[in-house]
Amino acid sequence: MPRLIAISNRVQTETEGETANRGGLAVALAAGLRASNGIWFGWSGEQTEEFTGQITFRRANGVATATIDLEAQDIEEYYNGFANRTLWPLFHYRLDLTEIARDFAGGYARVNHRFAETVGPLIEPDDLVWVHDYHLLPLGQQLRERGFRNRIGFFLHIPWPPPSLLISLPDHRELVESLLDYDVVGFQSEEWRQAFMDYVTAHLDADIDGEIVSFGNRRTRMLVCPIGLDTADFCSAAHSMAAKQSQTQLMVSAVGRDMIVGVDRLDYSKGLQERFIAYQQFLTNHPELCEKVSLLQIAPPSRGDVPSYQQIRAELNALSGSINGEFATIDWVPIRYVNHGYSREKLFGIYRAARVGLVTPLRDGMNLVAKEYVAAQDPADPGVLVLSRFAGAAAQLEGAVIVNPHSSEDMADGIARALAMPLAERQERHKAMFDCIVKQDVHWWSKTFMEALEKAGPKPAARLLPKAVNAD
Repeated sequence: MPRLIAISNRVQTETEGETANRGGLAVALAAGLRASNGIWFGWSGEQTEEFTGQITFRRANGVATATIDLEAQDIEEYYNGFANRTLWPLFHYRLDLTEIARDFAGGYARVNHRFAETVGPLIEPDDLVWVHDYHLLPLGQQLRERGFRNRIGFFLHIPWPPPSLLISLPDHRELVESLLDYDVVGFQSEEWRQAFMDYVTAHLDADIDGEIVSFGNRRTRMLVCPIGLDTADFCSAAHSMAAKQSQTQLMVSAVGRDMIVGVDRLDYSKGLQERFIAYQQFLTNHPELCEKVSLLQIAPPSRGDVPSYQQIRAELNALSGSINGEFATIDWVPIRYVNHGYSREKLFGIYRAARVGLVTPLRDGMNLVAKEYVAAQDPADPGVLVLSRFAGAAAQLEGAVIVNPHSSEDMADGIARALAMPLAERQERHKAMFDCIVKQDVHWWSKTFMEALEKAGPKPAARLLPKAVNAD
């Protein structure tokens, strides 16, 4: 078995693993890294006064990690800047929030250069290299420039925008060409792959044959491979004391009422303002259900240094206060809005106690919360998933009530439909979705991608691209 070198922006270290839940990426990579004696490389999350390329090696639970620290300027320009203020909003179709700055682009190129320079000595000729997400789009090209002919794959965890939006990015052609230095590029859904193919067709002199894009002497497979949930591991939380306690606590507090739950990182892509307005519309449309339902919205804050995220938090505070002020009674609060996260075990109990799971992002690469909600349900009496048509998960979870998150009336109708759904229909829908998330779980995702990467042939001899990156 070839050794796996996994590369991502952040690496979950031993210390983090002791205090936090393992993310989906950590779960997916762990088995392959252990089996192949591989290495997970990335940024430590820590700041250093001057970048030296010094690597910190750790090993925990059989997984070796290698991390580097970045300078303050790197963090500001590469991470807070180009990654989260340029690419993230643009790739989520929010051109109005996209900030274009040369300093951001320069920092992004510089850090990708530093990643390539630092990880290069760790890569052996037969290693498989798997790069993850929008932070490191050009890393494959950087490695090719340094002569690496390894099989190198890339997986995009977020949407890929249509050409009409992508061309607003300076050097968009160079960014897309850099992806064609990978052997395999993975997308969460057919929609995102097709958007990439549309760009290649419109803006590059490339040939397309099914999944294969040929550009010069490069051949890249474009693979649809939706990431899954570690379903068996997540469902094991059903037997934990924390899960049972959180479920009981919610059911007692909501006695006589149906609980609706939303669990989302505080981010404008999640459509939280639109969700609150839709819930307000639902209460207005169905006064007979007031005091018979309640919405629990869990939204841990993120990227607090970015102004647009500060604005979201302020707007949600105002909306929740306004809705509660309009509809609340002395013994009923329509919305409970919580700004901190919960453990996997507690979330399982929260999901299981909720009659409706509300997952309504404006645009999302996948959305594993939707799959978590389905996995947590009691098959004998399952709740109903209300899911945005613009989440990648919608292509797999056809048993959900699919809604348009841009329409408060459509979402309000979806909530009402979910609450009124008879048991037999709930059971049928749940079974179809649960079967899907069991079959296409996170281990299926990792295996599918790795098999595609292993089948890729070696790259041609090393070449220098006409436009080298200036790392200074």
